[in-house]
Amino acid sequence: MPVPEAFPMEMQPGQMAYDRAITVFSPDGRLFQVEYAREAVRRGATTAGVVYADGVVLIADRRIPNPKLAEAASLEKIHAIDENIACATAGLVADARVLVEYARLAAQVNRVTYSEPMSVELLVRKICDYKQQYTQFGGVRPFGTALLVGGYDESGCHLFETEPSGSLTSFRAASTGGNKGPVMDLFEQKYRPGLDRDGAILLALEGLRAGLDEGGNLAQVEVCTVDRGSGLSRLLPDEIQKYVARLPAGGRAARS
Repeated sequence: MPVPEAFPMEMQPGQMAYDRAITVFSPDGRLFQVEYAREAVRRGATTAGVVYADGVVLIADRRIPNPKLAEAASLEKIHAIDENIACATAGLVADARVLVEYARLAAQVNRVTYSEPMSVELLVRKICDYKQQYTQFGGVRPFGTALLVGGYDESGCHLFETEPSGSLTSFRAASTGGNKGPVMDLFEQKYRPGLDRDGAILLALEGLRAGLDEGGNLAQVEVCTVDRGSGLSRLLPDEIQKYVARLPAGGRAARS
């Protein structure tokens, strides 16, 4: 009997053998453990990125388990990798932390070896090669996290999405994590090449608002820009709310 098209958790008992090890393909060429890792990403918080003329905006929704007691600053979703590169993470936080440390080490080794910053694409390929190794050997599991890596180098400003399988894709505007569909729909409608920094921040915030759950708001978002002129900078909460006040009416957050 062929494997059903539904999510692999609905497979028949006779097909469970293909679910037990990362190194075993199903008859139709699927690696179920990789698909489970993708599901971990889909259950994560929404993140997004937008490329503008001189840099990249990264934005993430921080899901705070107990808003009254938890320190919001301890729930970091956007990480600096080098002076010219940062990433936003969606999925398992601990897995993301391991990949971020690996990326930072690779970037520093490149600086020491070649006396220059690493290109964005080369760093992303190294991250994805590392991820892909965890889909080939027994006794390990794929990383249950996706990274949006943004930055600039001599060839321009770049935004990449990395998946648990080790694949990568370059975007001008992208989203990953939970509820990415509405975010991508809005980006497809409203993104225009040549945006300035303010325009990119507003578009990223509007996109994230479109992906919020009913009753959600933009009170606990994290925003970072990686800019050719000013380098890597994080927006303060007051700055973010000033941008939020400039958003056009509409969206779930506006109705809540």
